Amino acid sequence: MAEEVGLDLEELRQLQNIAKRPRVLNLINSEISNLEKLRDSAAITSNAKPEVPVTVPAPVSTSVKPVSPSVSYVTLGTFSWDQDNEKVKVYISLEGVDQDNVQAEFKPMSLDIKIHDVQGKNYRCAIPKLHKEIVPEKCKVLVKPKRIVITMFKSSRGNWLDIHYKEDKIKPSLEKEKDPMAGIMGLMKNMYEDGDEETKKTIAKAWTDARSGKAADPLKGL
Repeated sequence: MAEEVGLDLEELRQLQNIAKRPRVLNLINSEISNLEKLRDSAAITSNAKPEVPVTVPAPVSTSVKPVSPSVSYVTLGTFSWDQDNEKVKVYISLEGVDQDNVQAEFKPMSLDIKIHDVQGKNYRCAIPKLHKEIVPEKCKVLVKPKRIVITMFKSSRGNWLDIHYKEDKIKPSLEKEKDPMAGIMGLMKNMYEDGDEETKKTIAKAWTDARSGKAADPLKGL
């Protein structure tokens, strides 16, 4: 556009030089003035720097999220249980429980049940070590109107003496396994100490025969 305006001005100035009548000169001068203004305006526009939009950074939130307090639980230490050869059932008496608020964690040798938001309280029933192993993926929790039923499937069929782990009290004596006669000798000693004279003579003879190899059973003849 600036180039076209320049060419028009050049041609008008040539006409201005050859024009003689005042009215024609006035028209030419007026048009030259208009074109000069248009030229100057175009020059200013072309030289002006494009306006760059200023991006205002979004405000960064510096607020710290509140840390939720640790959940406290009321321990449920009282419950009932029964069993058959394949499973063990635990019964917890508690009303107003929502099935969605029960969190159960089953492991091969432990049980941990957490019950949230029951009339403003949280409850927990845990058995850190069961009597024997269970199958966690088969275990389940069922919420009823007045109680919670926990079903645990035994890893091996059989009867549990208790739901909690306990050491087997009946263990064979290693010494007796090494010496089968030890128990018999102990019995003879007690009989000798508590017996009358005739009994003591008989036991003494049997003891002597057993030590000398004459009798395989030291109690024979008693």
